[in-house]
Amino acid sequence: MARGRLRIYLGSAPGVGKTYAMLSEAHRRVERGTDCVVAFVEHHDRPRTEVMLHGLEQVVRQQLDYRGTRFTEMDVAAVVARRPAVAMVDELPHTNVPGARNHKRWQDVEELLAAGIDVVSTVNIQHLESLGDVVESITGVRQQETVPDEFVRRADQIELVDMSPQALRRRMAHGNIYKPDKVDAALSNYFRPGNLTALRELALLWLADRVDEHLQEYRSEHRVSKIWGSRERIVVGLTGGPEGRTLIRRAARLAEKGAGGEVLAVYIARSDGLTAASPKELAVQRTLAEDLGGTFHHVVGDDVPSALLDFSRGVNATQIVLGVSRRKSWQSAFGPGVGATVARESGPDLDVHLVTHDEVGTGRGLVTASGKGLGRDRKVWGWAAGIAGPALLTFLLSGLAPHLGLANDMLLFLSVTVAAALLGGLLPALASAAFGSLLLNWYFTPPVHELTIADPENILALAIFLGVAASVASVVDLAARRTHQAARLRAESEILSFLAGSVLRGETSLEALLERVRETFAMESVALLEREGDTEPWTCAGSVGPRAVVARPEDADVDMPVGDHMALALSGRVLPAEDRRVLAAFAAQAVVVVDRERLKSEADQARSLAEGNRMRTALLAAVSHDLRTPLAGIKASVSSLRADDVEWSPQDRAELLEAIEEGADRLDHLVGNLLDMSRLQTGTVTPLIRETDLDEVVPMALVGVPDPELSVDLDIPETLPMVVADAGLLERSVANVVENAVKYTPPGVPVLVAASAHGDRVELRVVDRGPGVPDEAKDRIFAPFQRYGDAPRGAGVGLGLAVARGFAEAMGGTLTAEDTPGGGLTMVLTLRTPAQPQTTPT
Repeated sequence: MARGRLRIYLGSAPGVGKTYAMLSEAHRRVERGTDCVVAFVEHHDRPRTEVMLHGLEQVVRQQLDYRGTRFTEMDVAAVVARRPAVAMVDELPHTNVPGARNHKRWQDVEELLAAGIDVVSTVNIQHLESLGDVVESITGVRQQETVPDEFVRRADQIELVDMSPQALRRRMAHGNIYKPDKVDAALSNYFRPGNLTALRELALLWLADRVDEHLQEYRSEHRVSKIWGSRERIVVGLTGGPEGRTLIRRAARLAEKGAGGEVLAVYIARSDGLTAASPKELAVQRTLAEDLGGTFHHVVGDDVPSALLDFSRGVNATQIVLGVSRRKSWQSAFGPGVGATVARESGPDLDVHLVTHDEVGTGRGLVTASGKGLGRDRKVWGWAAGIAGPALLTFLLSGLAPHLGLANDMLLFLSVTVAAALLGGLLPALASAAFGSLLLNWYFTPPVHELTIADPENILALAIFLGVAASVASVVDLAARRTHQAARLRAESEILSFLAGSVLRGETSLEALLERVRETFAMESVALLEREGDTEPWTCAGSVGPRAVVARPEDADVDMPVGDHMALALSGRVLPAEDRRVLAAFAAQAVVVVDRERLKSEADQARSLAEGNRMRTALLAAVSHDLRTPLAGIKASVSSLRADDVEWSPQDRAELLEAIEEGADRLDHLVGNLLDMSRLQTGTVTPLIRETDLDEVVPMALVGVPDPELSVDLDIPETLPMVVADAGLLERSVANVVENAVKYTPPGVPVLVAASAHGDRVELRVVDRGPGVPDEAKDRIFAPFQRYGDAPRGAGVGLGLAVARGFAEAMGGTLTAEDTPGGGLTMVLTLRTPAQPQTTPT
């Protein structure tokens, strides 16, 4: 039986329309004649979603009793017995009630797929298991309902259901997602614009990574070696020299020219000798690359041009940026250089940019070793020199200098042996010594053309020649091995230096660190496994690479335990013992990164809770007195009016009614400010911007001011230009500022409200003659629940200026405080004027 196909609608946040999209797909399939049923859909009392269920066959749910309550779950057996072509299953991460067929709904879906039924399901990005810590750090909420990433990645098709944060918040405010009594709490907590933007980016990045994985799988399956320029990936080849900064900046500019461009800076450490790379300079270049939005990679390679090209093709790069060689002109005699070699071997699908810089021709500092250790090419040349060299030397000596003398002939043959040792090591040198001694005996030792030796001194000379040749070969071979070991230690020290730098800066994420491990040791996949106890199953804390994550460290090709409950598991090849030392350092750093991320998450959560507690404490302190005061006055007046034992005169009754009205107005003002601040903090203030006349708005804002004719002097010129603002928000903002000024101005001294034009803006100044505010407190008075100095209790909850500034900024203006000359405080409200149309001369 063929396995069913899985299609998933991935949502960036709750309420973006995943279920609606899934049901729309169901209707389209039914119209095409496909046998489609709804196995489980939860509409959450959303009318538009509920309507979409009409006309679709729904499988009866299974009813389960748990702790005295009846629940309904998807009836897997009924769906399998019905055997539709396609089943719609909502809420993939859902945990079933105990007693159900499976523990998780994604396991129910797995069973349907195994039965040959196609499934269409939904999941939000925050429910992916690997993103739990990231989502918690963003939203402050730990998701209990999760689904393994591997299950979602195995889906045959994933479609992103996306919506801008502003549109989603509008949908929330209109009551299309939650009930009205939950809207304000949701908008001020989980559905804040920053949270939604971060979740949206997380969903896009996760899906983009999956697209890259599918592209790599397709290229691998079809053996596509040609680079596909699906997006610009620019590899910057670094040598550790000072020109690297210029190259990184040039690559960043190239990436900016194309949408979605990516910069990958790579340093390839040669394993054939010590290099002139500066760890400090490489650290600076790494920071620069990351600051410009790129990534830094460290690769060890025997052949730098080949390693650079292999890395570029491996990441599907489209361009390589290299610096013009720093070698002096005479050094070109030793080879064409890395840049020329890469340009020659890059092929037509990979562009190579050679960038000039200030270090051109200044030299490379320390000269790197010219060989490749004991690599294959070097050994071939060594054997060629060891065998062909003595033969060629014999031909030349026999034809050109047959009477040079045996001692001189031995010295020349010894030089050939040394050359063979330098190129190929011990064995080619020994072969050269043995072959050379035979040629010396046959051609140059009397009697010639015979293997016998007449003079005993010649026997001793040949023996000494053979011994010296073998000794020189051994010393040269040992020196080559020591050079190789030094190069390895240098590469290890560079890797550890980068690792130590990331520890000090605290900037390496777990995924970046695991990717560094995978690149350094040429592995296919790397995972960090952890468990809570010795008998608990292993879980994956993080992984990179195309291969599936192993269930246990023992199943990997290489495992590195870290403590009792963590292990680093590598898949791809078996590492030599000498590599485990560096791997242990990486493993220890991985644990540090995990602990640091968890501590940071806990600290952010604690900080958020502390801020929330501070706001609640301030609100409670303000509300406990300032809202009760007008209520107490209203209640006292009403109780007095209702008293049967007192006969109130018309004047007394009017005074009591006036007190009730004043208390109600005051209470309405306080509640209005609280609601306005709630709207500002949740970001639901949507101003209706249009051209507005201050001469019309400001007088209306003075209605709530006691005796405005006596307490306020108004100076709004008729020639003042219009401003771009929301009339309602502007009125509330001005009213709060003026009421605050009147409150602090001495009796009998009016508050001046004056407006003037300054270029493309208009300033409205509210000038009082009160006690004023020190410079260090001018910004603090705009914070919520702040009342400066000896403000009387009951004069407000300290929200008036905070609401005024919030409304001003929502309209694109500003509200600042200045000192009044002669004493007092001046509030300056700045608003934009309409843009003047361009006039074309005729």
